[in-house]
Amino acid sequence: MALPELHVTLQELRYLVAVAEEKHFERAAEVCHVSQSTLSAQLKKLEEQLNVTLFDRSQRQATPTPIGREIIAQARLALEEAHKIQEIALQQLDPMQGTLRVGVIPTLGPYLMPRLLAELRFSHPGLRLFLREDLTEHLVRQLRSGHLDLLLLALPIRHEGLETLALFEEPFQVALPADHPLTERNQIGESDLQEHRILLLEEGHCLRDQALAICESPQVIEEFAATSLETLRQMVALGIGLTLLPELAIRFSQMTAYRHWIQIRPFAPPAPARTIGLVWRRQFPRQGAIKTLAALIQQALPPDLGQARPCSPNRFIVDPLPH
Repeated sequence: MALPELHVTLQELRYLVAVAEEKHFERAAEVCHVSQSTLSAQLKKLEEQLNVTLFDRSQRQATPTPIGREIIAQARLALEEAHKIQEIALQQLDPMQGTLRVGVIPTLGPYLMPRLLAELRFSHPGLRLFLREDLTEHLVRQLRSGHLDLLLLALPIRHEGLETLALFEEPFQVALPADHPLTERNQIGESDLQEHRILLLEEGHCLRDQALAICESPQVIEEFAATSLETLRQMVALGIGLTLLPELAIRFSQMTAYRHWIQIRPFAPPAPARTIGLVWRRQFPRQGAIKTLAALIQQALPPDLGQARPCSPNRFIVDPLPH
């Protein structure tokens, strides 16, 4: 028996995925900028075409049925493929045209992105950049689901289906209260930190794990778990403890406002550093946009900041853009 011909539209699939994500018809309609009656009618039409029930409407939340979950998964793939078609066409014209959805970690975004955005607006006015600042785990989840195109964060990231591009090495330095005994030294060894109270970011920040690895069993002040580097900076200024700050957070922030209360000291060589790079899905079609953005990021950096060391076949350095 021949199967009936289907006429499923991308818009219907967008409505379907929106309800699955919002778990509510009214909220999904708001996200899609349509009335609830329009969205419900389109999904009802889709159910009639497929001859299945996609959502259990007897509960307060819109819960997908077992067959609904399978169809929603395929709908996400179909929308992703449709997005690729559009991106391929845009890339043919200009890889830096259209929308680019970029996620960035909070310990990097406030210091690097303002410098990068100024250059992007000037050199690529046709690019609409959507930025999302969040923790690494959340950003990777959104990248894998197709909600983001690129991530800018600390490497390594090891997830199947993701590619990475190392951009630069960002050294750490030690931020100390002005009257701290370690301020008498010009450089600080990693072992020097073991006997001192260390302030850290809250759980979930990759910088917390990096600091713990550098300090080797420090006396962590657990009653203080900061949500941002700026909070850590203020706590150091109050004399509560010392902390580790990445280079860009020192150079591209208002450190002069703290000059009477905070002293910065470098680590003794070899100084610990984190590798910053881009991450994207292997199927992402806009390779030209990745290379252009990577070169612009490197161009926005201080000239004496270290380039990333190649660590694996899919991590490499791009040639910077010509000035």
